[in-house]
Formats: sequence, structure tokens, C-alpha cells
Amino acid sequence: MAFNLFSYRMTSRDRANLKARHQSSLWWRRVFFLATGIGIISLAALLFNILNESFGYVVIVNKVDPSTIIAKPVADWTKTEMIQVLQNSLTRGELARLDKEKPFELRDSKDLRSLLIEKIIRPEVKDSYTLIESLTRHGEIDQERMDKYPDGVLQFRSWLSLDLLTNSMASRPENAGVRTALFGSLWMILIAMVFAFPVGVCAAIYLEEYTSNNWFNRLIQTNIDNLAGVPSIVYGILGLAIFVRALSILTSGQVFGLEGSNGRTLVSAGLTMGLLVLPLMIINTQEAIRAVPVSLKQASYGLGATQWQTIWHHVLPTAFPGILTGTILAVSRAIGETAPLIIVGASTLITTDPSGPFSQFTVLPIQIYNWITRPQDEYHRLAAAAILVLLISLLTLNTGAILLRNRFSRRNA
Repeated sequence: MAFNLFSYRMTSRDRANLKARHQSSLWWRRVFFLATGIGIISLAALLFNILNESFGYVVIVNKVDPSTIIAKPVADWTKTEMIQVLQNSLTRGELARLDKEKPFELRDSKDLRSLLIEKIIRPEVKDSYTLIESLTRHGEIDQERMDKYPDGVLQFRSWLSLDLLTNSMASRPENAGVRTALFGSLWMILIAMVFAFPVGVCAAIYLEEYTSNNWFNRLIQTNIDNLAGVPSIVYGILGLAIFVRALSILTSGQVFGLEGSNGRTLVSAGLTMGLLVLPLMIINTQEAIRAVPVSLKQASYGLGATQWQTIWHHVLPTAFPGILTGTILAVSRAIGETAPLIIVGASTLITTDPSGPFSQFTVLPIQIYNWITRPQDEYHRLAAAAILVLLISLLTLNTGAILLRNRFSRRNA
């Protein structure tokens, strides 16, 4: 007898089962919604805390009152007056060093004014306040400033500024910046990706397209999967043993005639981070290759293409958006690592910008850690601003990779 859907009547047991399934679905939907809400709230709290530390009032006291030098505001000083004050106030050694960098006559008024403020007037931040404190306790903060520092000036300051990006590390938070650390991070990421991207893609192609399913290849695949979960400090020890010590003649630049380095350079750091993200690159590339339809390969073979022609003209273009997704994940992990870089020789205090792959270096996460460990609140504000710089740099790199991925996705559609 044929089953008639329209004549079927649900029994009480069927209704109970359907109600139980609906209740179970509703319960899990609430769990998923709750998990998403917790994640959003956590990220919002993190971002709010960073922004709260990056902006706020500061109390500034000048070491030298500008009115005791020239009886008019600093903004109205002429170029000739500023040069005269610098020449009369600085030592011969400081004048010689500054003149060697760039003669006073060739500097513009803005540069001379900045130099005058830094070297002569020397404003110092005595107290700093968070954004919430600045918005809710303005009167109390101003009164506290008048009681403790009668000559002080209350200013609203954004620690995330152009000076933060253009200044290098300094002994005073008023003049400190992340330029050297930012250049170091970009150099490190560039070297790591130049190494990890081609090696990871080629290894994935070999494992997916050329190997057979035997015990040896399964062992290799298992080891790659396990290496993706190895703690990063282990890669730091590996980089110290191989790149810093065993290959120091190469990583120090001695083979190219460079002197004064011992292997603790950007090359060692980049190659160490390349090893760290290499398993991640291989695994993500394999997944992208597996997502290529088998029918596409069979059609290519049916038209007489060789295996390499099929891989180069069909598999890789189709899988490339997925490969770029893996690259985004690799860059995100590499740019925030600290432990391996400390082991291979990243400096916590360096003021010289890297001039090439064989330079000494520091990176943004290490600079942030260095500032966080200091007791002054001003360095904590700088660390929060540096975190924003790190996040913006990461988002910029990822945005470029995403745009490139979308372009290839539309081309293959």
C-alpha cells in the first residue's frame, strides 16, 4: 500500500519527539548565541581597555621656562632666534653631533622648534590619566595639578600619534616611539614569508599530488600536523642552535664581508619565524588543494595535459584564495610572537633602525612588553598606543591579502 503524506496523522509519540527536537534545537541555538555574545563582549572590553589607556590628560612641567630665554611664545620664535638659543645652550659635542646630522641652517623652523623643545625646554610628563578619568574627573584633575605642580600645564594627549611612529626608543616617555620596532617587525615578516610561502606551497603540492598513501608519507603528514602545535619557544631554541650558532657565518653577513655581528640578526629571526609558521602554511595549502574539484583535474587530463600542467594551470589558480587565507593566518601568528625572537637575540632597547637583513633588531611585541614592565604610568600609555599600532599593522597586512584573495576568487569564478 502506498504511503499518503496528506492522510498521515501524527501520533502523540511523534508530537512528543518533534517537540523534544525543537526544544533541543532552541537550546543549542541559545548556547551558540551566548558563546558569540561572550566573544564579542571580550573583544569589546579588550579594545575599550586599550583605547582608555591610549588617550587622556597629562600634566606637563618644563625643565626650563621658555619665557626665561625669550620673552615671547615658542611658536613665534624666528629661525635665527632658535639657532642662537641652541648654539648658546648646547655643549660643543652635542652641537657637533647635530651639525653632522644636518646643519642648523638647512633645517626648517619646525625641525628647529622640535629640537629646541627636546634639548632645551625639555617638557616632562609628571602625571597621566586614562580617558575615563579625563572625561569624568576634569575638575579634580585640574585641582590636583594646581596643588602638586603649580607651574604645570594640563593637556589632553593622544599617545597614538605621528610622533609615536616617527620616533625611536628613548629614555623618556615624552620622546619615545616605535619606529625601530615597527621596521623590525616588517623586516621579520618579510623574511619569514619569503621563506615559508614557497617552501610551504611546494611541500603541500608534493604531499597532495605526487606522494602515494604509504606508511612513510603518513608518518610525514602526522609529524607536520604535530609540529603545528609545538610551543613557539621550542622553535626559538631550534633557531638559536641552527641560525644563530651553526650558520652564524651566513646569518651574520660575514660571508658577504660584513663585520660586527654574531648571528643575532633579522635573518635569524625571520627564518626562525618562517619555521614556526611553515606547518601552518603546509596544512592550509593542503586543505585548499583538496577543495579543488576532482572533475577539473580529470577534464585537464582528458585534454592531454600533463600532471604538472594540470597543477600549474588549474589546481594552483583555483586553490590560491585558500592558500592566501593560510598566509593571513601565518602572518597573524608570526607578527605577535615574542618568545622565539627573545631567544634568537631581539633587543629590548635599541634606537638604530634596521638597515638590512643582517642588522640587530627589536619588534613591536617586545617593545610593548618592555614598556609594560616599567612602573611609570606614561610607559603603560605608550604600550597601549603601541598595541594599537600593532593591530593596525596586522589589519593592514591582512587587508592586502584579503583583497588579493578576493581578486583571484572573482577571476576563477
